[in-house]
Amino acid sequence: MKTAFNLATVFFLAFFLQSCNLLSAAGVSSQGQPTKEVKNGLTSTTANSSVNVDHSQWDKLLKKYVDDEGMVNYKGFKKDEAKLNEYLQMLSEKNPTDDWSVQELLAYYINLYNAATVKLIVENYPVKSIKDIDGAWTKGRVAVGDKMLSLGGIENGILRKMNEPRIHFAINCASISCPKLLDEAYTAAKINEQLERATGVFINSDKNEISASNPKVSSIFDWYAKDYKVNGKQDVIGFINKYSNTKINPGATLSYKNYNWELNEQK
Repeated sequence: MKTAFNLATVFFLAFFLQSCNLLSAAGVSSQGQPTKEVKNGLTSTTANSSVNVDHSQWDKLLKKYVDDEGMVNYKGFKKDEAKLNEYLQMLSEKNPTDDWSVQELLAYYINLYNAATVKLIVENYPVKSIKDIDGAWTKGRVAVGDKMLSLGGIENGILRKMNEPRIHFAINCASISCPKLLDEAYTAAKINEQLERATGVFINSDKNEISASNPKVSSIFDWYAKDYKVNGKQDVIGFINKYSNTKINPGATLSYKNYNWELNEQK
């Protein structure tokens, strides 16, 4: 009886620890990474941080291999994989702390997510969809200090906790229906303007079919509905209307477009 009890305890603890690890990888935990909140609006500045990260290497790669429509030349990235790896290694060695400003943290983690996603595709290229890659969002793939972060962890455990819903239009999941990958690196000096532009471009793009009474919008607004707030209250339509050229009636019912997970590759 005692042996059975001990075995049951061991199995429970093993299951519990495995579950915790999976939740952490999927993004419930920040894994000790700093997650400062944006308060009273975001301004672009480099003046309030102990560190100003140089993202110029990533910027050059983006300008070289991403077109105006956000489509990506993965074959080109593969040829320049060494430079991509050098950039990710540089980010790994920075190891963010609470002494960094919220602007620096946002730019760092957005660029980290996007660069790591490109690396994931390059490592598995040719591939038709990121969803064909085992554990694309849940496996630890990116070294930051002594931690291995997953893409899901960066998005859900860090960026979503920073009270800045526009991050959803800045990070790119290598798919057709994703907000387009910007052809420049995010920086603390331009972060607010870059997020504002990315959000407006996405909302007014063909990723949404916006009308006053029968709006059909990206599934992103369904998956992350609680992130979109106006005056502190969840209001997806109100958030969209801040950027949309066509205003949705407040009482309209949103429907959601099917998500196209095909690779966002230049043809």
